[in-house]
Amino acid sequence: MSSTLFTGGVVWTGDGVESDALLVTDGIVRALGAQARHLADGIDCEHVDLDGGFLMPSFGDGHAHPLYGGLESVGPRVRGCGSVDEIVAAVKVYAEEHPDEEWIVGASYDGSLAPGGLFDARWLDAAVPDRPVVLRAWDYHTLWCNTAAIERAGITPDTPDPVLGEIPHRPDGSVLGTLREWGATDLVMNVMPPRDEAQRIAALGTAADYYLARGVTWVQDAWVEPGDVATYVEAARQGALRMRFNLALYADPRHFDSQIEQFAASRSAVEDAGSPLLTAQTVKFFADGVVENETGALLAPYCSGLHSHSGGAERRDSGENLGMQNWEGDSLAEAARRVDELGLQIHIHAIGDAAVRQALDAIEYVLSCNGSRDRRPVIAHVQLVDETDIGRFAALGVIPNMQPLWAQMDALMTVLTIPRLGEERADRQYQMHSLNSSGAALAFGSDWPVSSGAPLDGIAVATSRRTTDGQPEGGWTPHEIVPIDRALSSYTSAVAYQAFAENAWGRITLGSDADFVWLGRDPRAVPALELPALPIRATYLRGEPAYTATT
Repeated sequence: MSSTLFTGGVVWTGDGVESDALLVTDGIVRALGAQARHLADGIDCEHVDLDGGFLMPSFGDGHAHPLYGGLESVGPRVRGCGSVDEIVAAVKVYAEEHPDEEWIVGASYDGSLAPGGLFDARWLDAAVPDRPVVLRAWDYHTLWCNTAAIERAGITPDTPDPVLGEIPHRPDGSVLGTLREWGATDLVMNVMPPRDEAQRIAALGTAADYYLARGVTWVQDAWVEPGDVATYVEAARQGALRMRFNLALYADPRHFDSQIEQFAASRSAVEDAGSPLLTAQTVKFFADGVVENETGALLAPYCSGLHSHSGGAERRDSGENLGMQNWEGDSLAEAARRVDELGLQIHIHAIGDAAVRQALDAIEYVLSCNGSRDRRPVIAHVQLVDETDIGRFAALGVIPNMQPLWAQMDALMTVLTIPRLGEERADRQYQMHSLNSSGAALAFGSDWPVSSGAPLDGIAVATSRRTTDGQPEGGWTPHEIVPIDRALSSYTSAVAYQAFAENAWGRITLGSDADFVWLGRDPRAVPALELPALPIRATYLRGEPAYTATT
């Protein structure tokens, strides 16, 4: 029997209770406070001095893409580039250093670096003219390709916009090089050679390194296709998983009837792998796209004059453009009903207010058809929600999983988002406090690698609505600021509830798993803008240190 006694700091349980001591035995919380000290006196026990720090439940990430995040380290490093020229230079250096790679594949560039988020293939041609180059944007809904990649995909000036996709053109009618949404991006992705499986399994290790160093021990992979399931299963069989993952199986409206037959098989394959760190209990739907490329579905049109090329399902010309609803008519509701009948959790990406309403309507339909049960449906992002729909989350038992880091006036917001929504509508984005006050079970996620996967980065914005340089003073839409205790809970116990794991982790209670993060200071006493720099001293998974700071 192995035991550890934590003392010398604050133990925050997440239940409104604090303690000064915690005893863990065989990976399970055994006692708190005086009883922990008393029991530790009579056993062989390791002692950990918290050195005035703060021990709390480890964070969970309720919506992210860890496999994609891990794979970003494999290709050209373009995420930190601050201009198109820097991206092109990074691609050129990578291509020169990897002359044997048939395709140059990387992620993820800043979509605000070109007007309207439209990037030209010829810019990449200057770096690599003789091999395909494919880069993903930060939003992961957009590709930037060179001419060789466009040609390999068979895309010509005469290629029509595919269903659920858009192929922008230059004024002379030639293909620009930016592809938007799945119908268009799949044209290239389908002809790319697959990544080596060993490389993909290693990417899960890279993702674990990233997350554990930031205090995260569970993550919802919110976009998993059959090949990804196989990668996770093989990693589990090799003992290569070092944190908890739940897989959300991707539902594609173009292929759903064949996919539904695969979902149960994928869940069974994960169960057969027999890893306590891996589950597959969720199905992911995309109700719409993103505001930045005008594919987020809105109740009222985008501001006119910004977007001259349209395509995809239920898409209208500039001035009457309501964005893209990926599931037409009642097809989302019917698909959600069928998924629910399998006992799988519904997880719907919904950015625009029309998509949020469609997602809520679908879940309401599921309840009316399939009756009452503990299903915990999730709507992710909820960037824009109509006032009349706020109360429906709690009424329907829907968990809004929101990305707090996005609720700030950064370049993405000021350059791409606000011009498309207009000031009045833009100020109704990310209504986290309103949803929480309505009784909804507000949970947080990062959408990493779309944005930072560090919970403290997101919590800093949730509790201030300010950028890293403190703008604006007092916070953007400050009435939507979330108190620090609630922000911490939204990244811990609320995510555990989303994961059907509230009795296992997310709180420090007797009998729960010892999944902790040890912070250098009490985050409740740290100014919001200083939270991202708060030291993570250690992360524990079932009582064992999964990450320990070197300094």
